[in-house]
Amino acid sequence: MAAEQLDEIDAYRTMWRIRLFEEAVEDLYGRGMMHGTMHLSIGQEAVPTGACAALKEGDQITSTHRGHGHCIAKGADLGRSMAELLARDNGYCRGRGGSMHIADVATGNLGANGIVAGGPPIAAGAALSNQLRGTDQVCLCFHGDGAVGEGAWHEALTLASMWQLPVVFICENNKYGMSMSSEKAFKVEHLSEKAAAYGIPGLTVDGNDVEAVFESVNTAVERARAGGGPTFIEALTYRWRGHSKSDKNLYRTREEIAQWRAHDPIAAYAAVLLERDTATQEELNAVADEVRTEIRDAVRFGTQGDEPTVEAMLAGVYAPSPVDARELGARA
Repeated sequence: MAAEQLDEIDAYRTMWRIRLFEEAVEDLYGRGMMHGTMHLSIGQEAVPTGACAALKEGDQITSTHRGHGHCIAKGADLGRSMAELLARDNGYCRGRGGSMHIADVATGNLGANGIVAGGPPIAAGAALSNQLRGTDQVCLCFHGDGAVGEGAWHEALTLASMWQLPVVFICENNKYGMSMSSEKAFKVEHLSEKAAAYGIPGLTVDGNDVEAVFESVNTAVERARAGGGPTFIEALTYRWRGHSKSDKNLYRTREEIAQWRAHDPIAAYAAVLLERDTATQEELNAVADEVRTEIRDAVRFGTQGDEPTVEAMLAGVYAPSPVDARELGARA
């Protein structure tokens, strides 16, 4: 069974892992060591941490283009994750997936997705497989507010509701779909109200409160595991950085960003743990220091990995044939 209550120190540690991992990759990108684009979830750490803590071994997740936190919260190795983003052969997908397509099937991470609302149909399919095979596995589908306007999202929820699939849809509403305010895009006060159209439970929670996220997702997961069908959860949060590294961030004010930064989920949870006497400030500092060491080790592991060869990359594209991979490389 999933945990009946949140492991407080473990949750605090996981949020720090996500935060410091992303700060590290942001630095590597700025130094030209990481290529392509990148979507950071700094400020949103409580959502994947609380949600994944409600899952048990064997449960699955689908992720998004902003999925580093989901991967880490589901138990991914930091070193292999870093190597994947650095396009190294010792990464999870041998450097082929990168930031937007990292996957770790062994821990139940069915993959990040560069397509907005690309995850919900995959999650519904995984849940259908779970149901047909008679397992008690549950699939948790992370997506953003922008996905709610996509047809694939509606199709996935329609099927999940109709067949009472063991899946939980969790919307990380960080207030903006790229540069469009979700308040302008949707004419409802809470996106969770849309659950009524599918005849499933819908609720909105404070996505910066890791315990509130855990409690809501835990209830939804246990409902799904018992055959009760899907739930739609909207977690209100905020990304501190732009949509991607190419985003000039001209659509929101510095004051708005500062206001949300003041509600830092990690600092807020630290205050809760101190008030409860769960840990001292020194103990919390030690957790953060331990994670910094983990991240340094992860960067070292990632940067020391081998770069994939052309032959190896082509082997993942073409089916086995008598044609030599080197000849294909020469043609390319």
